[in-house]
Amino acid sequence: MAVLNLTEARIRDLPLGSGIHRDEQVKGLMVICHKTTRSYAVQGDVRRNGRHIRTVRAKIDRCDRIGLREARNKAKSLMSQIQSGIDPTEGPAETGITLERALNAHLEEKPHRPRTEEGYRYHLDHYLKHWRKRAVADISRQMVRDLYADLKRKHGETTAASVMRTLRAVVNTAMRIDETLGSNPVAALHVPSTKRRKVAPLDLAAWWTDVDQISPMRRDLHLAMLLTGARRSSILNVRRRDVDLKAGILTLTHMKTSDEAMHVPIGTELAAVLAARMEADRPLGSEWLWPSAGSKTGHVMEPREDGLPSPHEYRHHARTLYIAAGVPYAESALLLGQKLPGASGGYVHAEHLVEQLRPHAQSLEDLVFAAQATFTELPNGQAVDPMGFVLVKAAPD
Repeated sequence: MAVLNLTEARIRDLPLGSGIHRDEQVKGLMVICHKTTRSYAVQGDVRRNGRHIRTVRAKIDRCDRIGLREARNKAKSLMSQIQSGIDPTEGPAETGITLERALNAHLEEKPHRPRTEEGYRYHLDHYLKHWRKRAVADISRQMVRDLYADLKRKHGETTAASVMRTLRAVVNTAMRIDETLGSNPVAALHVPSTKRRKVAPLDLAAWWTDVDQISPMRRDLHLAMLLTGARRSSILNVRRRDVDLKAGILTLTHMKTSDEAMHVPIGTELAAVLAARMEADRPLGSEWLWPSAGSKTGHVMEPREDGLPSPHEYRHHARTLYIAAGVPYAESALLLGQKLPGASGGYVHAEHLVEQLRPHAQSLEDLVFAAQATFTELPNGQAVDPMGFVLVKAAPD
């Protein structure tokens, strides 16, 4: 290793590939001659409390980019740090965290439902695939704006907004891991919230007419969805063993917001319907309450029928009909598996109140089945059920 009084001319004459040449004037400054380039670097020993920590070498720049005077000034600054016990090459440990690694960390922070995790990974693999190996620190606001505009044009606003919500959540996790990340680039966007579903009022009499036109098993499924207001995945994943006819309890094991099962009290009519359904399906030998031989899961996967509400619409209808049946707000929310608001709501455990909630579940059932009763026709062509609810208008002559 040669020690030279470096000058600009001597540096230009140093043979490529000749290795390291130290400067006589500035301690630690060196010129490294690689096979194709020459570059300035500085090397020194990091000491703390009189103890040698490590020897570090920091690159300054290529010799064809900066002059010798500037290289010496930078070398003095770097050597000052090194002699103070600071390693200039020791950057923050997490500045290179990638989007893919941040997603894995996000999914490991707390348990997620398989479908939720699948959705996150689908977004990364399909809409963010060019960014998965990119450092989160390198994602700029303009890049996010451009991506959002491109996704809206190709896939629509709903998909674009959903991907942006995933990206925002993953970057937030990266920021908790890496304190050097200053802000979330998705903050530059106004990401529209999920639009509230518009659900038309349910005409119970017409609904009974329509639901009687489909197969008995599908009819019973639609009735169960209306009377429980259960989410799609919850009601479809019910097994026969989850139905306790003696106790009048339907257990939902597949919940969206909790890993704990929910015990739903069922009324007398629904209990009779489920008992008949289980007896009729007994020869099939299926473990599922809603079996389907053509489904890969063994149970019904798509419960929608033309002209009838979707599972989520049934949830809306159940909430509305609870009110119509006189069920108080808190009780109807608990029957739908919702958390009560406020601090005191966290102290209410629906699983301890099954019998207290039973009369309210029966009230909804009574209202729905009353619409199946004989109607009284009024002079104006409308029909009224025994409870006095106007149900349908007669078709014009």
